[in-house]
Amino acid sequence: MSRLVVVSNRVADPRKTAAGGLAVALGDVLNNTGGLWFGWSGKVIEEADGGKPGEGKLHTQQAGGVKLVTLDLSRQDHDSFYAGYSNGVLWPVFHYRLDLADFESAHIAGYRRVNQLFARKLHPLLRDDDIIWIHDYHLIPLAAELRALGCTQRIGFFLHIPLPPPLILAAIPGHDWLIRALFAYNVVGFQSNADHAHFCSYVEAEAHAQNLGDGRWRAFNRTVQAGAFPIGIDVEEFVGLANAPEGREMCERMRREYSRRKLLVGVDRLDYSKGLPQRMLAFREMLQRYPETHRSATLIQIASPSREDVSAYSDILHQLESLCGSINGNFGELDWMPVRYMHRTVARARLPGLYRASSVALVTPLRDGMNLVAKEFLAAQDPQDPGVLVLSRFAGAAEQLREALLVNPYDIEGTANAIHLALQMPVEERRARHQSLMRTIREFDVHWWCDSFLDTLVKAEAEETGTPWLRL
Repeated sequence: MSRLVVVSNRVADPRKTAAGGLAVALGDVLNNTGGLWFGWSGKVIEEADGGKPGEGKLHTQQAGGVKLVTLDLSRQDHDSFYAGYSNGVLWPVFHYRLDLADFESAHIAGYRRVNQLFARKLHPLLRDDDIIWIHDYHLIPLAAELRALGCTQRIGFFLHIPLPPPLILAAIPGHDWLIRALFAYNVVGFQSNADHAHFCSYVEAEAHAQNLGDGRWRAFNRTVQAGAFPIGIDVEEFVGLANAPEGREMCERMRREYSRRKLLVGVDRLDYSKGLPQRMLAFREMLQRYPETHRSATLIQIASPSREDVSAYSDILHQLESLCGSINGNFGELDWMPVRYMHRTVARARLPGLYRASSVALVTPLRDGMNLVAKEFLAAQDPQDPGVLVLSRFAGAAEQLREALLVNPYDIEGTANAIHLALQMPVEERRARHQSLMRTIREFDVHWWCDSFLDTLVKAEAEETGTPWLRL
């Protein structure tokens, strides 16, 4: 079998549980093939070696059968590539927030420069028969840069965040070169059918691509196969974490401390895409509409820190803190606080216990690629007395998890009613919904996702090599 080479912005040691299900799934294939995982080291150096922007050091580490190779970035390159273009342009636009995008022209130069740097550093490490799998929005042009250096290997790309409709995508200055770069890949994967449809609409209308059928499109003298490959979790691993001593202890402690309450839980990275203010408004609306929930329902909201040096994130932090404070001030009692808000990260081994102790999970992003918290909550439940998932229809997971209570997070009253319905749902209905949802997440778990994408990539037709790919 050919060696698998994975490229992503950040690299994780697949041997460590804290790395998560994605690293575990990739780790299996990487170990089996003696694979290589390449990415940024996470280290920012104020002046790169030799005084040239972006020429940082390579670091190599052996993790079992996997070689981890990471690269330092200069301050200049990090600020333009990571903070400037990846998270200042692509992240907000891909999440439909044009109002938050910073279309500073210098950012795109840094983004292209770092992708060229990755290609130059990775190219000497490649073998002729490697299978290369590139991940996420930070590295969209990487295959094009590798092709410009002469790479002919099969290369796949997976976008972990949403792809917006063509008119929103077209708001990015130079949007055409981004999509053209995707044609340097053999296979391009998206989280949902909706995202795949947006890609097809764009390339047909803007790139005048020829539809060859079976997900294959022809443009720029290249053929790419595109499709939806919804990512899953390692269900058995997460069930194991729920039943492990730390998970059980967490569950028992929560049930003791909240023995007179029904727990609702939200676990999110602090980000404007997660709909946290709208969630708090819906919870407040539920308390106003249904007085019987007073003193009987407590929402534990965990919002882990994220890019707090960016004004949009500090704004959402202050808004969330203000809402939590006002809800507790208006509804709280001496022995009951409606919202328990935590602005920090909780250890992954403890989360399954918190999920199992909770009657309701609120996963209500305004837009999300997939949102694996929804699937982790389901996997952690007691099948005999499962909790209820309240899920935004704008999360990628909503395409698969139809038996959840699907809500429009912009509809505050509708979401409030759904939360109340979840709290009152009889056990027979909860069991039936949970059984169906579990069948889905077991069938389409992270191993299915990994295998189906790589199988498509391995079977992708070899591209003609007579015309070299010109650098974008």
